[in-house]
Amino acid sequence: MVRLRVSGLTKVFPSTVANEDVSLEVRAGEIHAVLGENGAGKSTLMKMIYGVTEPTAGEIIWEGQVVQLDNPAQARALGIGMVFQHFSLFETLTVAQNTVLALDGNPDTQWVANEISRLSEHYGLSVNPHDYVHDLSLGERQRVEIIRCLLQNPKLLIMDEPTSVLTPAAVQQLFKTLRQIRDEGCAILYISHKLEEIMALCDTATVLRHGRVSGRCQPAEESARSLARMMIGHDFEAPIRTQVPSGPVRLTLRSVALDTLTIKQQHDATLELSARQGRVLGIAGISGNGQTQLLQLINGEQQVAQATIEFDGQRIEHLGVQARRDLGIGSVPEDRQMTAALPSLTLAENTLLTAGRRKHLVKRGFVSRRAMHDFAQACIDLFDVKASGPQALARSLSGGNLQKFILAREILQNPKLLICAQPTWGVDVGAAAQIRQALIDLARQGCAVIVLSEDLDELFEMSDEICVIAQGRLSPVVAVQDTDVAQLGAWMGGSWPDQKKDAHATAA
Repeated sequence: MVRLRVSGLTKVFPSTVANEDVSLEVRAGEIHAVLGENGAGKSTLMKMIYGVTEPTAGEIIWEGQVVQLDNPAQARALGIGMVFQHFSLFETLTVAQNTVLALDGNPDTQWVANEISRLSEHYGLSVNPHDYVHDLSLGERQRVEIIRCLLQNPKLLIMDEPTSVLTPAAVQQLFKTLRQIRDEGCAILYISHKLEEIMALCDTATVLRHGRVSGRCQPAEESARSLARMMIGHDFEAPIRTQVPSGPVRLTLRSVALDTLTIKQQHDATLELSARQGRVLGIAGISGNGQTQLLQLINGEQQVAQATIEFDGQRIEHLGVQARRDLGIGSVPEDRQMTAALPSLTLAENTLLTAGRRKHLVKRGFVSRRAMHDFAQACIDLFDVKASGPQALARSLSGGNLQKFILAREILQNPKLLICAQPTWGVDVGAAAQIRQALIDLARQGCAVIVLSEDLDELFEMSDEICVIAQGRLSPVVAVQDTDVAQLGAWMGGSWPDQKKDAHATAA
């Protein structure tokens, strides 16, 4: 039975054609992948199916009937649920209260909280229904979105990058759940840039390129390279990580206690860390275990009493964000929509957020429009960001293209130390390889690079050394050739040989 069919769907925005004459069908009991590079129109297509965006032309046919979806409530009434890549949660409400708002009939909040706890345990997605959303990490918020959607018992479930912040074990648990949902007759539309996931999970796939359908396939019969070629139109090279001698220590953290209330632990979490010039240090971990606090400690957003932080031999724990940037410390936070960029500003204006002084965009208190424009254009060119130009609003870019712009903005400042959280989250396979190579090259030019990521494959491609952050503590640092995904996956659960002691992690 065909659950959903779209025919000739087109969406035209003032500056771009997001989708043109797109047709596909999804059957009950099928997991259907939608693939495409950043800016290919995947998210716009899903928003039209979910009633968020009105099509310019074409038809949406639901269970044999042409429907007009004016809003998400109509889509949900039909049985369409969606987990967005960018979350739709109210920060000042609890998880349970946010979930109540997504359900029809004004259900009892306590009943909803109990259901969240049950589903959380059943699916292995750790969520406390009584936590406030503003206290949650991005990974925890994504888990809320998944559970909130599953509570609606959808006939069609749209999943937009659902595994980007899950451990390998949790991904396999989610796949088990999705297969069970599929076997019970639900149709699933699955968007992901992780080609191995598509091959392992999905029954069929539709490939988009430049807003149009460029191909259809059965992923199990394809290779990751052939799927990538269908997505981006050409082959890409995997990152090359040359072996170089370890350089001097650039950053040292000692006796640092993370905010245990924020990471919700019952014990003090004290860590030590060193990052060396010319090296990439990968830090793996399930989101919500102290990654955000660690990044903020290093870039100056958060200051902790009795901590010792040295950069190039200078004590910097008393310095703020701008003073540390002036020394050459750059950072890319995981929340690109609210922390790393301002959606209502142009790309050129967004360069001022971090590069105003280091790139001389502001001189004697005056903004140089020409310098700002030229630097924004250089950021666009570095990673082939799909935007109409430096004057494009940040909110007009797809998530992956905005991520590429933010990373380019930091890399082009030639930092001495760069800490990145989720550098390729939501970025297509070709651009992800380009970003990883750029970070490796930056390290080889003398920068100390720290990468925080839940994607173990990404960390193994990029890192010289690797460790795990769990419960606000760091595991021992090991060379990438001396460990594997299975070991780090176990460590991400908080278990390593010396877990009862404070982990003292120092990159060799």
